[in-house]
Amino acid sequence: MPERHERILDETEAASWVHDGMTIAVGSPAPMMLLRHIIRRGVKNLTVVDSGLSLDLLIAAGCVRKVVSYYAGGGFGVPVAPSFRRAVERGEIEVWECEEGILTTGLQAAAQALPFLPWRGGVGTSLPEINPDLKLMQDPIRGETLIAVPPIKPDLALLHAATADAYGNVQHCGGPGWLDLFLHRAADRTLVQVERIIPNEEVRANPWATTIAGADAIVRAPYGAHPFYSRGCYVQDNAFLRTYVEAATAAQTGKPESLHQYLTYYCREPATHGDYLERVGIKHLLGLYEY
Repeated sequence: MPERHERILDETEAASWVHDGMTIAVGSPAPMMLLRHIIRRGVKNLTVVDSGLSLDLLIAAGCVRKVVSYYAGGGFGVPVAPSFRRAVERGEIEVWECEEGILTTGLQAAAQALPFLPWRGGVGTSLPEINPDLKLMQDPIRGETLIAVPPIKPDLALLHAATADAYGNVQHCGGPGWLDLFLHRAADRTLVQVERIIPNEEVRANPWATTIAGADAIVRAPYGAHPFYSRGCYVQDNAFLRTYVEAATAAQTGKPESLHQYLTYYCREPATHGDYLERVGIKHLLGLYEY
């Protein structure tokens, strides 16, 4: 048997996998430690497959050129994420319009190395007009009108999970985020940050709990999804997220100071994940325990 190789990277080396102009896919919950490193390094012109406030943060930091997303909500009384709205209205980013079924169909086409896959959702809507990559087609068997969805092929999938061993066997607590396995199968490489690294013996003792076998790299990142949740570990930090939304909303109305301060204090200045956690505060983090 060939010798197995450990796949553990430190956070700096892992973040260096992301380069200008790449297509990255972000799982749920978002691997925020890795996203903050992307912001800190000043990576530009990314195509990002993501949704919600993690996507909005990358846009606010100027990292994004193109968005592939079924949802760009902001929450907390803001139906559309503020940085996303501002960038789209100014023509600063391109939006690849889709809904969940089109997104998963495109990812599945990439995973199967197909030129397209058919999908029924969106037929009869303006989606094929808004997104010219979506082509109306006739089903050659039944004659039904369908949409041909081209492959969505990320260079790199960035995911967060509960645990993994040193060889890239990943276990999500309570199951993976609903897009995580689509992203992993479609991407050229998968990088997973985890709350804990566990012995391989523990993985082999419960092999059915393994959700991703052989991820390309593993990074240890306790509280790495903060301010989002991590199942079995901590809940979402709504107060922290609300602070970001308020700052980003103010920037949309011509008052960028709070957003600049947020990005500087929480994303650009902390050199490591540990430095970021120190700024959030241990008492605050302990208050987020799920159990």
